Amino acid sequence: MPVKIRLQRHGKKGKPFYWIVAADARAKRDGKYLEKLGTYNPNVNPAHIDVDVDGSVQWLLNGAQPTDTARAILSYKGVMMKKHLVAGVRKGALTEEQADAKFNAWMEEKTQKVEAKRGKLADADSKVKAEALAAEKAVNEARIASAAPVVEVAEEATAAIENAEAEVAEEVSAIDQAVEEAKAENAPATEAPAAEAPEAKKEEE
Repeated sequence: MPVKIRLQRHGKKGKPFYWIVAADARAKRDGKYLEKLGTYNPNVNPAHIDVDVDGSVQWLLNGAQPTDTARAILSYKGVMMKKHLVAGVRKGALTEEQADAKFNAWMEEKTQKVEAKRGKLADADSKVKAEALAAEKAVNEARIASAAPVVEVAEEATAAIENAEAEVAEEVSAIDQAVEEAKAENAPATEAPAAEAPEAKKEEE
């Protein structure tokens, strides 16, 4: 029975999540499988991969053929490296201790590379956020600066209206005062004949 190591799709629409499985080559992609070897989540950066290294190596040594994508994932996690070392041990090219030491050194180097990539991604993300914050701050300052002249014009207009109202009030007050003075001047002229009438009567007598 030909066996393939391939990806089996899970997850929801737009956010796929894959199982890494060993399955009969004649089975459907998302059908029955012989063994689940790990998971692959491409929705994060870097992608999260969890693989049973020893189980995958055993399937490869037994003749299972990985698909191109599965081969790339297994190589990334060191499965192909370990298969090569195990084959060397079986042939007597190196001891099991030497194979383990080489594999551990390779894994340590790989881990450092992954951590370095995560650090770069985190720095890039922080830089993007800082630039976005600076851009937003600049836009707010520009908005405030453009609104300042409008406020000044409004204050000037209010002051002009208040001055005009004060001038009108002064003019009205002056007019009222002039009217009062005019009334005061006209009052004795109308009362004088009435006061002089008795004297004229006495002279006639």
